[in-house]
Amino acid sequence: MTKPMNVLFLCTGNSARSILSEALMNDLGQGRFIGWSAGSHPSGVPHPDGLKELRKRGHRTDLYRSKSWDEFTAKDNPTMVEMDIVVTVCDNAANEVCPVFPGGHVKVHWPAPDPAHIEPLEARQKSFSDVYDMCRARIEALIALKDEDLRDQAVLQAIADIKA
Repeated sequence: MTKPMNVLFLCTGNSARSILSEALMNDLGQGRFIGWSAGSHPSGVPHPDGLKELRKRGHRTDLYRSKSWDEFTAKDNPTMVEMDIVVTVCDNAANEVCPVFPGGHVKVHWPAPDPAHIEPLEARQKSFSDVYDMCRARIEALIALKDEDLRDQAVLQAIADIKA
């Protein structure tokens, strides 16, 4: 592959599922893929239990922040990144009118339950672990594709069918 594939994970709050996915993609993608995340209505901070799950699984957490998808669509942004794949990870983001992202990306929906507001604490931590495993399985299936398949629009569209 000549250049890494940019994968943007979208969620409403950009505090849990999309951050987990961004970290997983960056660590598992080994330079073939670059993960990004954003939200339609970002919370402003990653969820502490999400960061705890990432650290527990051996990921760095200092690289990740909650941000608006506007950062990836602003026409005056000199560091604009062209996305190859845009993945919605929550039903709210999937049903919202998404902004136009530059490039000929494939849009994929990988729904995952929101662990951020589950109570009590033990159930929330278990949910973060389960969502991490779900996101990891999907990302591993994606990155297992051969480089030539990643250039094929039909194969890329089939990514939408990857289930955890």
